[in-house]
Amino acid sequence: MIDPVALTQALLRADSVTPARGAVFDVLETALVPLGFAVDRFTVGEAPDGPVENLLAVRGDGPRHLAFAGHVDVVPPGGGWTGSPWSGEIRDGLLYGRGAVDMKGAVAAFVAAASRSDAGTLSLIITGDEEGPATYGTVALMERMASRGVVPDLCLVGEPTSTARLGDMVKIGRRGSVNIWIEVPGRQGHVAYPHLADNPIPRLIAILAEIEGVVLDEGTDWFQPSNIEVTDITVGNPAHNVIPAKASARLSIRFNDRHRGADLIEHIRAIAERHAPGVVVTGKVSGEAFLTEPGAFSTLLSDAIVGATGVTPELSTTGGTSDARFLSKLCPVVEFGLINATMHKVDEAVAVEDLRTLTDIYANVISRALD
Repeated sequence: MIDPVALTQALLRADSVTPARGAVFDVLETALVPLGFAVDRFTVGEAPDGPVENLLAVRGDGPRHLAFAGHVDVVPPGGGWTGSPWSGEIRDGLLYGRGAVDMKGAVAAFVAAASRSDAGTLSLIITGDEEGPATYGTVALMERMASRGVVPDLCLVGEPTSTARLGDMVKIGRRGSVNIWIEVPGRQGHVAYPHLADNPIPRLIAILAEIEGVVLDEGTDWFQPSNIEVTDITVGNPAHNVIPAKASARLSIRFNDRHRGADLIEHIRAIAERHAPGVVVTGKVSGEAFLTEPGAFSTLLSDAIVGATGVTPELSTTGGTSDARFLSKLCPVVEFGLINATMHKVDEAVAVEDLRTLTDIYANVISRALD
């Protein structure tokens, strides 16, 4: 059987700042092949968002198929670490390294759990680009799966969902995310002759004032209220005596499953056009909201967590987006992983005991889902 601590250390020692390629996938493939997994590694995409390496590993031909999804790319470590961010060093029961929590530890735990069982069909959907643009990551993996007829019944994403202690939170959904840019045109001119110019700033202010008063919803049983935030206002006018030619703003909307990203873009466009003829509104949907209704899958996972930790997890949809927003199109998806307190921070670390417990939980999930 595979030791999750040793495998986590090996993954940590492979520098894999997003987009990850090469060595970190070598470590993972070396662990998976002896377990009977057929490993498919492929690189896709061009600059600036690529190239990106991904890995799809599949084992078994049982009637039920459980997939595990995750990423081995990490954010840059930054300065100020007590030791090397790539050391995989253990001090006082903590394993240190960039990605220990987010999320090489969970990847290692699932591989270790898979080494304890040969039931059913298991797959690992592992990308080298979750922390970056994610253009050629999990979406490309899903296309690869479709071309091969790989269709899981259930998918467990190993993001670090726990907060105060391992097992206290499971994600059963995520809010959607859309960014919107508003550009209001005007006509440049001297401030002393305003009748010869057209100041776009008052119109932008009117647009944002109306948007500020919008209440999208009051939340749902499982989601907090959707919110619109103004994240940037730009005029770019270096002169004090010039009326500018344009004024721009950027919005970020996090929305629940009462909305679709495209509809929200059109809602903002309608507001903007009421105040500013010729306004240009563009939007980019990062992901739609999704919910895996509480049921058999979340109960199965919760029972495994209680059995290993004594903790009854809270079912939640809080936080930012994750690659589960893509995978939810394939099958029911839930997320569960390590304590997220140190992710993306200096001296990111995971408790060695938590790695072993997480392995026990994942092994129990495999057994319950496939046996």
